[in-house]
Formats: sequence, structure tokens, C-alpha cells
Amino acid sequence: MFAWGSKVFFQMNRPPDDAMNVSVVGKRWMWKIQHPTGQREINELHVPVGRAVKLTITSEDTIHSFFVPAFRIKKDAVPGRYNVAWFRATKVGSYHLFCAEYCGTEHSKMIGKVVVMEPEDYQTWLAGGPPPESPTVQGEQLFTELNCITCHRPDSAGRGPVLNGIFGRGVRLASGDTVIADETYVRESVMNPATKVVAGYQPVMPTYQGLVTEEQLIALIAYIESLQIPSGETVPVPEEAE
Repeated sequence: MFAWGSKVFFQMNRPPDDAMNVSVVGKRWMWKIQHPTGQREINELHVPVGRAVKLTITSEDTIHSFFVPAFRIKKDAVPGRYNVAWFRATKVGSYHLFCAEYCGTEHSKMIGKVVVMEPEDYQTWLAGGPPPESPTVQGEQLFTELNCITCHRPDSAGRGPVLNGIFGRGVRLASGDTVIADETYVRESVMNPATKVVAGYQPVMPTYQGLVTEEQLIALIAYIESLQIPSGETVPVPEEAE
């Protein structure tokens, strides 16, 4: 019974592979939302009916809670951590969005709505403004501007580990532990790089605390997730880590 229940619970909480990725940042007293194509919204989330939507949720200041009663979704937005929720809206309409965690004097005003649209209407909405840059493109620009590319080179000639193909895979640390390179790991590596140093490398990376915003972190993560291993090649591994 436990094994069956665990399997069902895991399947219910795991977003489908083809889900649309939307980032959500809570901040006193608003929800900042960005679509995979780059469109940004404040306190509103437009989605197509029938499409699975994955929410990657965090906070800039204190604990909030992203709550859409009609969809039975309630997920905490926690500073320094990414939580994931997903839903698939089945009916066109407008649905209330609340913060369900007391977050200060204007907590009651931290409200919004999820607008579920027909797919063709959603595409029209997306095309309604000037073409925005996607988080992946923004992340690539930041990766260059912050000189990340100097140490994280794809040929392993830099002072930092190769990032191509790393996202979602196991990473061996200098401590001997292995962690999965997910959103939380990448964020921690940017903000507190000495905490989990990759085996075979020195802790020389500076912290970017106070230098990048949560939105910029999400963009960097999107770019790193997009980095693939060139066909026919493998990720170079330093001799000390073997």
C-alpha cells in the first residue's frame, strides 16, 4: 500500500515533460511572473486551456504562498529556494490568485488572477506586445556580462567545471557527496559557491550575493539548463576528480 501510494503521489506532483515552464517570484506585495518566451506579468498569469503549466516558485524577501483555490494549488515561495508546482486548466475563465502566508501589512492586497484562454487567444495575447527576450537569451547575456564564460569554458580549460549537459545530472563534490544539478543547486552555486565545490576544482569562485536579482538568477538557470553536450562528445572531467 505504501509503495503504491508513494508512486501515485510522485506521479501527481511531477510535472509532465512537455509542461510550459513559468517562473514565479513573490515579493511584498506582488507576484512577478515570466513566461518561457519572455513575457512578464505582475499579479496575472495567462495560460492556454488544456496545457500543462510548470511553476518554478521563489521569493525575494519573505515567505509567501502561491494559492489558486480553483486549481487546488498551494505552494510556498521561500527565499533562496525553488519549489515546483504544476496544473492543467480545463476550463476557460479567470481564477483568483492569493498569497496564503501572512507576509506583512499589505498581505491582504497580494492578490491576482490566472486567466485561462483558448490556445489561439493565448497566442494572440503573446503576440500583443514587442517581442521580448526569452529567459534563456537573457541568461546567455548575463553569463557573458558577469564573465562566467571565462572560468566555465566548454573545453574544460577554465578554472571552473564544464556546464554543458550538467543540468539534471549528478555532480560529485569535493566532500565526496553527489548532488543533482537542479535549480536550487545552481542558485546556491551562484550565491554561495564555496558551499558545494565540484570535485577536482578549487573554491575560487566569488559570490554574487547582492549582484544579481532573483529574475536574473532564473535567467541564468534557464541558460545553463539549455547548454547541451556537442554531439559525439563527452563532458571533460579533470584528472583529480576521476
